[in-house]
Amino acid sequence: MKLKLILFSYVLLLTNQLFAQHARFTTEGTIEYEKRVNMPALIKKLINKDNESFLTTAYEDYKKNQPQFKVLKSTLNFANGKTLFVPVVEPTVPSNGFFNDLPATSQNNIIYTDLSTSTSITQKKVFEETFLVKDSTRKITWKITSETKEIAGYTCRRANALILDSVYVVAFYTDKIAVSGGPESFSGLPGMILGVALPHDNITWFATSVVDKPLSPNIMKVPIKGKVKTNKELKETLTSVMKNWGNYAQMALKAFML
Repeated sequence: MKLKLILFSYVLLLTNQLFAQHARFTTEGTIEYEKRVNMPALIKKLINKDNESFLTTAYEDYKKNQPQFKVLKSTLNFANGKTLFVPVVEPTVPSNGFFNDLPATSQNNIIYTDLSTSTSITQKKVFEETFLVKDSTRKITWKITSETKEIAGYTCRRANALILDSVYVVAFYTDKIAVSGGPESFSGLPGMILGVALPHDNITWFATSVVDKPLSPNIMKVPIKGKVKTNKELKETLTSVMKNWGNYAQMALKAFML
């Protein structure tokens, strides 16, 4: 009986070793994300004593007639240590007014990231102008926790961080995708980021599907259109342009710099 137990333990150990040797870690493929914006919560933050006479009515009308969440889709292609984040262009539909045209309720960026050199090139739409932001990737000091969450079939671990001085970020990453990327400009964790939440800003990005597949070289196109800036130069430009825009300026600047 003791010999059988020893043999069984040996076989179990050998099986686990063989499984580990043949375990597949994704390094190339396509991820689809959904960005969800809690519109009533976002709109409410715009209301102040200077505009409450007309924005409060508009806010109540929006809650009655529009969905709570605005949903936007995007894809992240990744291969050979590089990622390309691209918004999905939806069929043109009539705008629901000013609120749906807020910078935070749009997808303004096409982002090409070279993780091996920690550099990125972002084609960024800012109102009627397009910029090409060439810079190093954002350095984020993540604090990894023990909390986990299932996203698109992957068990992901939670990490927290602070960016842009005051924006609290919650991210969920999986080390089964051996690429340190993510949606928009979020990166720097030991695996792919499949979920991001900005709890105080009422916005989330979560993967809805992950396809492990080889990509043709022409998919990973580097954006080339726009007025060339660094992140610092872009922030200085936008701050100058919006200096007299009141509370709206802070919200818009944060959305454009994400």
